[in-house]
Order: sequence, then structure tokens, then C-alpha cells
Amino acid sequence: MSGRMADTALDHVRSGRTPVEARPAATVILLRDAPAGLEVYLLRRQRTMAFAAGMTVFPGGRVDATDSSVADSWSGPSPAWFAARLGCDEATASAYVAAAVRETFEESGVLLAGPSGTAIVGDTTGDDWENDRVALENRGLGFSEFLHRRRLVLRADLLGPWAHWITPEFEPKRYDTAFFVAALPAGQLTRDVTSESDQVTWIRPGDAVAAVDAGETLMLPPTYLCCRDLAQYDDVAGVLAGAGDREIRTIMPTVRIDGDQAYLETT
Repeated sequence: MSGRMADTALDHVRSGRTPVEARPAATVILLRDAPAGLEVYLLRRQRTMAFAAGMTVFPGGRVDATDSSVADSWSGPSPAWFAARLGCDEATASAYVAAAVRETFEESGVLLAGPSGTAIVGDTTGDDWENDRVALENRGLGFSEFLHRRRLVLRADLLGPWAHWITPEFEPKRYDTAFFVAALPAGQLTRDVTSESDQVTWIRPGDAVAAVDAGETLMLPPTYLCCRDLAQYDDVAGVLAGAGDREIRTIMPTVRIDGDQAYLETT
């Protein structure tokens, strides 16, 4: 456990403070096939951010109020199906999926939506798309309004549930986060657009794990372990097939105190 995290954990345990509530959030692991093999899309968060500063992460963020009102712009498996996979109620599952699609567009320019349940939008790099992306990011535009105005449906079928993590109780900011996998849609490009990151990259998951092990990259445990799991796959198709059979259990790391040392445990 890092010095800052260890100090926070020790202080929390010794003070006996009541943990803050974990807010619902969603993350998408974007995937693509490259000549060197399977790659994932990662962002490094600005060092000025209040949560996970300087950490390398997947696109994602907290659920917004408008994420719960996209039922009439939905195509794919039902919220009930996602709820059963993620171990939550249908309303929460629906909001997870909507937040996943919205945050991915906000943070990478990739939009998992289309004019029908069998089509997906193409190039999203134009000024009109960028204006909407910025408006969503600034909360000047609600996600359901965005979908309605563009006559789009959210393509829930493009998301595969992958993991479910809750931030440890000692953290001052906590999130209850659903992780999904999704292939980069044909014709779309990721873009370094979000104000929350200072670096983006496509990288093989095994190389990302090696960079963390070498002390060259900082990652929170969920990102690291997801990359480690993905390193076992050769291509996007394999990951998406694996997501269908994957057992998802909710993981909330706990702290073990040994003298003046704090250790993070995920079992």
C-alpha cells in the first residue's frame, strides 16, 4: 500500500470514523485488436484530481441523475439481465450501463450508440459531436436529451459486464463501480479530449501490468487486476466471449493493520 493510502487507512481505523457512502459509478474497458495483440485504452488522471490523482485508469465516472432516464432509448439485454449479472436492482443496473456509455463518450470520444439496435454511429470527431461531448461533460446537456435529439439508442448489447468493485471504507471519496468490456467500434477513434487526464494510450494489458510492477505506472487495484485478467486473452473476441461466462463478485478491499503498517486485502 502506498504511503498516502497507508496513512489514510491507519487514520481511519484508529479514529473509528463512519465510512462515507459509496456512490454508483461505471467504467468501460475499451478493447481493440492490434498487430502486437489485444490492447486496452488507458488514461492517466490529472495529478490535481481529488480522487485517484496521477493514477492510470479506464474511461469512467460516477452515475449522473440523467442516466436513470434512458429506458426509451435502450437496445440490447434488459436492465434485469444486467442486474442479475452485477448483483444489484434493475434501476441501478440501468444507470450503470447508461453512465458507462456516457462517460466513455465524454472521456474518449467513443460512443456506444446508434440509430437502431443493429447499427452504430461512425466517425464522432466532427465539431457538432465535440460540442455535445463538452456539453455532456459540463452537465449542460443530459444524456437522455442527447440521445433523443440525435435519435439514437444506447447499444447495451455492446457492453459485457466484467467486474464490480467498491472503494475501501477508509477512503474519503468512495465509489460502487461496475466494470464493462467493449470493443472499439469500427470507424470510431479514441481522442485525448477529457480535461481529467493528461495522458492517454493504447497498450497491451500485460505490458500495463509490467509497467506497474516496475514502478513506472500507478494503478488502483481494480485497474491492475482487470489488466492482469485481460492479459490471458489473445483478442477482442475472446474477451467478449469470456465476459458472457464470467462470474462477477463484488469486491471491497479491506485493511489489515500490523503494528504501524497497513495492508490492503481483496479477499
